[in-house]
Amino acid sequence: MLFFSYFGSHIDYMERGNDTQSSEFLLLGFSEEPELQPFLFGLFLSMYLVTVLGNLLIILAVNSDSHLHTPMYFFLANLSFVDICFTSTTVPKMLWNIQTQSKVITYAGCITQIYFFTLFVGLDNFLLTVMAYDRFVAICHPLHYTVTMNPQFCGLLLLVSWITSVLHSLLQTLMVLRLSFCTGMEIPHFFCELNQMIHLACSDTFLNDMVVYFATVLLVGGPLAGILYSYSKIVLCICRISSAQGKYKAFSTCASHLSVVSLFYCTGLGVYLSSAATPSSHSSATASVMYTVVTPMLNPFIYSLRNKDVKEVLSEFFRGKP
Repeated sequence: MLFFSYFGSHIDYMERGNDTQSSEFLLLGFSEEPELQPFLFGLFLSMYLVTVLGNLLIILAVNSDSHLHTPMYFFLANLSFVDICFTSTTVPKMLWNIQTQSKVITYAGCITQIYFFTLFVGLDNFLLTVMAYDRFVAICHPLHYTVTMNPQFCGLLLLVSWITSVLHSLLQTLMVLRLSFCTGMEIPHFFCELNQMIHLACSDTFLNDMVVYFATVLLVGGPLAGILYSYSKIVLCICRISSAQGKYKAFSTCASHLSVVSLFYCTGLGVYLSSAATPSSHSSATASVMYTVVTPMLNPFIYSLRNKDVKEVLSEFFRGKP
């Protein structure tokens, strides 16, 4: 309660107490051509509904079948929940702007988007890392898997992921709150992206840039290094398996996760390479669709189509079997 009280009062102060503070921004989105707006609305509404329904089915499947009450599926259900929240942070506002033919988002709305977007991106990052560690223990130390990945330890990993993500998101948001913005600010994006907001500020952004840089190194580079280390050990363990069937079985247990990790990090890297090359164009917004909309939409398909257990549970669910 203290945080929300401070958060709201600080936003009000920034809006009322500074004459140069912009009270609203314009989200330029993808295209200003009127004939494309119905197509964009239908496209993103369809993708959003598929994302929500697909991830809800994963959560329902994991919770409804006792065979899926394992650490791997526990983290998968949490990843699906985070993906729903992640997409819901940006897409509904974009759909509303397209439908109302308005590009306006308030300062408070922008700050809120930054907070929750940063939070759920961080959670995605940490959950993928935890899932890689889970696969490492399952393949490299199968005899100790049940003892190591016990419910208490899994809950602790999830709690640490949430606490770290919340604190990081709060830090980045408070750093943005200290900035001043001029009037008539245009964001060449479909949501208030952190780096874009920082570069639009009228005040000095050196400290903000340093915080973003070090946070990226620690909270993105660290988990990514953990994932690469886990999979390097997994590959070595698989190579030591003598039978081809054993190798295939071991690899199949982490194929879905490896696909999601590749999709998440490759699309995220593509976004920042694109924004670095052309920071003021719509190319960054278009590239961001890949990891903000497409990746959360594809995750349920990857896990359901490549995972025998999930596929069987979903098949039984749609056939109406108890």
